[in-house]
Amino acid sequence: MSDIEEQAARFEAGPRKLDAIPRLVVRVLAATLTLLAVNQTFNLGFFIDYTIVDLRFYYMVIALGLFCTFLLYPASQKHRRENPPWHDWVLAVAVLVVCGYFIGNTMSILLRGWEMSPPPTAIYFALALWALVLEAGRRAAGWPLAIVVGVMSFYPIYTEYLPAAIAGFASPLSYTAAYHAMGSESILGIPMRTFANLIIGFLIFGAALQRTGAGAFFMDLSFALLGRVRGGPAKVSIFSSGLMGSMSGSVITNVLTTGVMTIPAMKRIGIRGTFAAGVETCASTGGTLMPPVMGATAFVMASIMNVPYANIALAAIIPSALYFFGLFVQIDSMAAKENLSGMKEEDLPKLGKTIKEGWYYIFAFAVLIYMLLVLRREALAPYYATPLLILLNQVFSKKHRWTWSAFGQFLDDLGSLFANLVAILAAVGLIIGALSMTGVAATLVNDLLRIADGNSLLLLIMGALTGLILGIGMTSTAAYIFLAILLAPALIRVGLDPIAVHMFIFYWGMLSFITPPVALGAFAAASIAKTPPMKTGFEAMRLGSVIYFIPFFFVFDPALVGQGTAGEIASSLALAVVGIALFACAMQGYVPVVGALFRKAWYGLPLRIALLLAAILIALPADGIPGWNDLELLLAALVLAVPVLGLAAVMNRNAARGTT
Repeated sequence: MSDIEEQAARFEAGPRKLDAIPRLVVRVLAATLTLLAVNQTFNLGFFIDYTIVDLRFYYMVIALGLFCTFLLYPASQKHRRENPPWHDWVLAVAVLVVCGYFIGNTMSILLRGWEMSPPPTAIYFALALWALVLEAGRRAAGWPLAIVVGVMSFYPIYTEYLPAAIAGFASPLSYTAAYHAMGSESILGIPMRTFANLIIGFLIFGAALQRTGAGAFFMDLSFALLGRVRGGPAKVSIFSSGLMGSMSGSVITNVLTTGVMTIPAMKRIGIRGTFAAGVETCASTGGTLMPPVMGATAFVMASIMNVPYANIALAAIIPSALYFFGLFVQIDSMAAKENLSGMKEEDLPKLGKTIKEGWYYIFAFAVLIYMLLVLRREALAPYYATPLLILLNQVFSKKHRWTWSAFGQFLDDLGSLFANLVAILAAVGLIIGALSMTGVAATLVNDLLRIADGNSLLLLIMGALTGLILGIGMTSTAAYIFLAILLAPALIRVGLDPIAVHMFIFYWGMLSFITPPVALGAFAAASIAKTPPMKTGFEAMRLGSVIYFIPFFFVFDPALVGQGTAGEIASSLALAVVGIALFACAMQGYVPVVGALFRKAWYGLPLRIALLLAAILIALPADGIPGWNDLELLLAALVLAVPVLGLAAVMNRNAARGTT
């Protein structure tokens, strides 16, 4: 296990380091799962001359993925060992036996409807799979997810004893177990089907990016382009983390990959440690929201909405760009206020040399983006881009050319990724299965609408707070799925755009990474910066504060997620850019041309709050405040902002002249 993985294990349930034999087993299973995915995607008929039935393929994915989970993830993070103990091997073999039973009886499940009327033997195996999935989910994502999923998975059994508002159709234990294990809406539901059909390919591409020289190339390119400007290393963090986010799909891994270079570089030019760690946290969080590859949640979103992934990626461009723009302006304002310079030229890679040594990696990204956005072949795209990337690396890169050892590390990465996501997505599927069995999702939608009295803003606030709370204890994917089932239909029924609604839920599930008291991304960055974790979390929250507003902007104005005419998109984007720029400047207390905002003056804080309010009014769509239009909001913002900016400009000019 790499140093990054060892550090990551301190902040989230992470894989352990394996000795030779279990490591070899995981590598073989990762390679087997990769070959199965390729076979299924391209209908190649490896060894058997026919394509595997989808249901049988899903059971194979679960068997191989959970086998890796029990070898890689210890029962307790406090008792990590290099070798899995005997009981982990027993659980791993049990997964093979249980899934093997379902693989052997796939046609009976399909043709005889075993999920509705299972034979006694199938019930026992279903109970075993249910228990194994819960334990694997606990190991991969921790107790919070396990408790939520565990309680929800038993929901059909105790639902009749609950208040009428949240009660549903009751089911006995035998039927519940059969539905979970063999139905199409639970363990084998949308999350697992999305993983098997889409996500595997992108995990392979991301692992290849990290193990070739592409990651180093994009990091060096970031330093070469932005390292020498004011606040350079902080701006490098934004650029590099935005690129690296599409490779790892994990905020923690992103922080620990790019942060080891950017955080020390920021501190060397005079940026205080908490600010440096906060920048890296916010940039890494934004990296998972940035197209073209946005992590597992975006693919699940596409499946739930039944739209091509390209639609999700295109919708995410403007919101993610606005978020990174806000970060960039905050950093630039801070650097200008503190008179911080960039890095010394001798400490930076040369732009020409960097491009010469890594220009060819861009072709792999170009193929991926072309197939995703133009050809709309998201299932095939990574399987073309990955071999091209590896070929380019082997032909052109002497420094990063793969050896057999490097190939083994690539399989280690795949094994860890497969183990983590199969366990989490199979467990999350249990929530969907329970809600599907009871039929409670539809009744809860009506209850939410009644509570909110059809008020979209109140529903959005309820959803934002729920997403933030769920994101504290669950993975962002689990939090998104939960709200996509229960809240999204209610928001859509009050007239909000479906893609904007689902993107809103997605964003709020991610915010726990920068929001105390959990703020795992900030705590990981604090370990590099050697700063107080909680203080770092509040700094990250302040730096990333614009992200708390951006979801409200685009959910009230779908043009910001590409749902509108070119003119509507342009005008909405222009207002959002101006509003976010003013917001970021007010947060840091410095506006270009105007200068510092009331430095150390007792009345500075209320005046900056007025600027923040003006910024929100500029960017906020008129639908966010009933009875107002965009022109009226803009005029109100100008009434607030112009006097404050004018006063600051006069005071700065007088100070420069030495007058009062």
